Amino acid sequence: QVQFVESGGGLVQAGGSLRLSCAASGFFLQYYAIGWFRQAPGKEREKISCISGSGSSTDYTDSVKGRFTISKDNARNTVYLQMNSLKPDDTAVYFCAANLMRSSCGLDYEHEYSYWGQGTQVTVAS
Repeated sequence: QVQFVESGGGLVQAGGSLRLSCAASGFFLQYYAIGWFRQAPGKEREKISCISGSGSSTDYTDSVKGRFTISKDNARNTVYLQMNSLKPDDTAVYFCAANLMRSSCGLDYEHEYSYWGQGTQVTVAS
C-alpha cells in the first residue's frame, strides 16, 4: 500500500526556515520522481519542486528558486524540502506526491499525480 506521511510544518516568522519531510512506504523512492505541491487558501494546488528517482535532477517553480531545496535519502525512503527565507506568501498546506510511473521529473499538474500525502500546514507570519 502506497503511503506518504508529511511532517515538519508549523508557524514561523518571515525570514525563518522549516524543513519538511515526506516519508514514503509501499514503494522505493529510488525508482520514482517525487513532487512537492502546496495549496494556499482559495488557490489551486501548485507544484513547487520535484526530485528524480536517482536524486540527480531537481526542478523548482520560480517563486521558490534559491530559497527552497529538495533532497532525498533513499535509505530512509524520505524526501525533504528545506525552506529558507520564508515569506508570508509561502503560507499553504504542503503535500508530497508521486505517480509511480516515471523516474524523471516533468509532470507539473495535480491531475498527473496519483498518490498524495495528507499535507502539512506551513504558516509564515509577517
